[in-house]
Amino acid sequence: MEEWYAYPLLILVGFVVGFVNTVAGGGSLLSLPILIFLGLPSTLANGTNRVAVIFQTAVATAGFKSKGVSTFPFNIYLGCSAFFGSILGARLAVDISGALFNRILAIVMICVVLIVAFGPKIGMKEIQERLTGKYLWLGIIAFFFFGIYGGFINAGLGFIIILFLHYVNRMTLVRSNATKVAVVFMYMVSALIVFAWNDQVNWKIGLILAIGNASGAWVASRVSVNMGDGFVKKFLIFMVSILAVKLWFYQ
Repeated sequence: MEEWYAYPLLILVGFVVGFVNTVAGGGSLLSLPILIFLGLPSTLANGTNRVAVIFQTAVATAGFKSKGVSTFPFNIYLGCSAFFGSILGARLAVDISGALFNRILAIVMICVVLIVAFGPKIGMKEIQERLTGKYLWLGIIAFFFFGIYGGFINAGLGFIIILFLHYVNRMTLVRSNATKVAVVFMYMVSALIVFAWNDQVNWKIGLILAIGNASGAWVASRVSVNMGDGFVKKFLIFMVSILAVKLWFYQ
């Protein structure tokens, strides 16, 4: 990290990652390789990346709220469940290799593309959010397991969260995004605590990366609200397709 270009590169990459993560997901598949390229061991890069994601999701949540998009207290229920799942996932991430899991996740990403592109269409007139009763409990259970993966690697999870909220809880893609960033903020806190406890966080690099992440998240939270579900859907398909290919061939 002595090269002159390292810090400007981190901020630039952080901006792109913050934008991508807020509109869709998968930005960590860009930031993690960059952190490793700059000299961080993979586990330390995984932990350091969490610092930037926490700032990113906090700013994105504020950005959505400033546009009048909030799903409180539903997002708190899901976030609390994911918080505890994330503790387990982060414990696994401290010393595990994920080459095989990357290929499995690549298959999941392809499924996501197919669902987004060819899944049942939910017209705006048919949107009737389902945030209570059995649908709330389905969400709480599902987000515990989402939290495990979020604590483990987190990369690509945003796609799954958005689709779950859209098809199970009948949220628009914009409101799904607003819920996602709030939930990720909550479970990322517990993951960061585990990584920090195990000395797997470079705070200086994480905070520099966070400058870019937070800036990109603020822009994305406002752009996605202004441009609506059509923009989010196209961006989802584009990003998932690219990241699925990357995951399949990454060793």
